[in-house]
Amino acid sequence: MTQSNDHPYAPAVAVGDVVFVSGALNVDTNGAVVPGRREALDAALETLRRRLATVDLDLEHVVKATYFVTDLTLREEANAQFVERFGTSKPARTFVEVSRLPYGASVEIDAVARR
Repeated sequence: MTQSNDHPYAPAVAVGDVVFVSGALNVDTNGAVVPGRREALDAALETLRRRLATVDLDLEHVVKATYFVTDLTLREEANAQFVERFGTSKPARTFVEVSRLPYGASVEIDAVARR
C-alpha cells in the first residue's frame, strides 16, 4: 500500500529554536513501503531527513529520536545505523516495539531537533 501525500499535519514544526518532526515511515519518495531490515531503517531515516529539510535542518540537528518498530530484533541494526548516521552528535533515543504501523510500514522515526 502506498502513502498519501495529503496529511492533516506538518512534516516539521518549529517553536522557537526547537523543531518537532512528525513520524517518518520506511517509505520511498513515491510513498511505497521499503522492505528489508536495514533498508527499512535507512528509508525511515531518509524520510526523517527530508522532513527536517522542510525547516532547513539536517540529521546533525536532532537531539532526540524515537524509533517505533514492528520487530524489536531490529535494535542491533538500528544501533549500527545510529552510529553511522548520527556520529558524534549522539542524540538521545527511545526504541519501542509496536504491533502495527500505518501503510504496512515496519519502522517509524520521530524526532526533536534544535536550530
